Amino acid sequence: MSLIRLSSPHVFKANTSAAVMQQVLLATLPAIFAMTLFFGWGTLIQITLAMLLALSFEAICLLLRKRSLRFFLTDGSALVTAVLLGLAIPPFAPWWVMAVGIFSAIVLAKHLYGGLGNNPFNPAMVAYALLLISFPVEMTRWTLPFVIQGDGWQVASFADTLRLIFMGMEPVWLDTLTGATPLDVLKNRGGMTTEEVWRSSAVLSQGVFAWYAVSGAYLMGGIYLLYRKIFTWHAPVAMLATLFIMASLVYGIDPYNYADPFVHLGVGATMMGAFFIATDPVSCATSNKGKIIFGIGAGLLVYIIRTWGNYPDAVAFAILLMNLAAPFIDLYTQPRSYGHARARVGIKDKG
Repeated sequence: MSLIRLSSPHVFKANTSAAVMQQVLLATLPAIFAMTLFFGWGTLIQITLAMLLALSFEAICLLLRKRSLRFFLTDGSALVTAVLLGLAIPPFAPWWVMAVGIFSAIVLAKHLYGGLGNNPFNPAMVAYALLLISFPVEMTRWTLPFVIQGDGWQVASFADTLRLIFMGMEPVWLDTLTGATPLDVLKNRGGMTTEEVWRSSAVLSQGVFAWYAVSGAYLMGGIYLLYRKIFTWHAPVAMLATLFIMASLVYGIDPYNYADPFVHLGVGATMMGAFFIATDPVSCATSNKGKIIFGIGAGLLVYIIRTWGNYPDAVAFAILLMNLAAPFIDLYTQPRSYGHARARVGIKDKG
């Protein structure tokens, strides 16, 4: 005899942490392909190194905490952190930069707080912010998407990239393959207007399409995760909409000194932050209303720090600050529980 479903809730399918992490890893494939295509072999090497280090540090922490190696190593959380950090740092960064970053993400930002589900901050962004502050030279020497010389594109070979990352050998042509990112150029434009620096910089006039392509790849991955219902639209849409509105307003007032809104959306880590970082279920707000507030705050902070702060791309700092505010947001955005007249607001129920 079949049961008649008359009232909710009903659970139709188990959604384990491992299954969610597998979907997230799958969604990063377009970005990995685009990064490798436009920036060379360094991205694949950094991701591979990050994954090996992440699994090693994860295993050590689990052994010290007397937890099951098989269960926690196969949940995929360490691999997701590794892939996101590998995509975030410059492809030519030395191996020890990645080692410090993965140690910070897995040991300090994750296991010292009790492991998966207990960390208040996104581990990958903790590591990235620490690396950016501690090693500014290594973290700001970004690989250019291409250098046009004669009749072809000059890119570093796989062997040269390995030697550069692991042996520290810097060939004479390295300076021709590395430089500032578009956001760096726009941030440090001297006395030139936005239009003048756009025309004078090869990074902007010739190579900016590579960053747009990478952002498009992150957008594809984010849409896939939305389709698979890994997360809801509230945080990423709120973050992107807020950033776009802020950039549009300021650009409309002074287009000579500020970048247009599409640059803020398509260049830098905006799409990665919106779909792969702000949607972290552990460190983000929990309710739909809270996620919208979280996204609005992240979008505002990204624009404020990018425009008037010291760092050209402020996604990591914006997300970390909103991670800090997430518990407070949750206190004031709890939905009404079934059977109660009103929702709990704040620390104490005033109803």
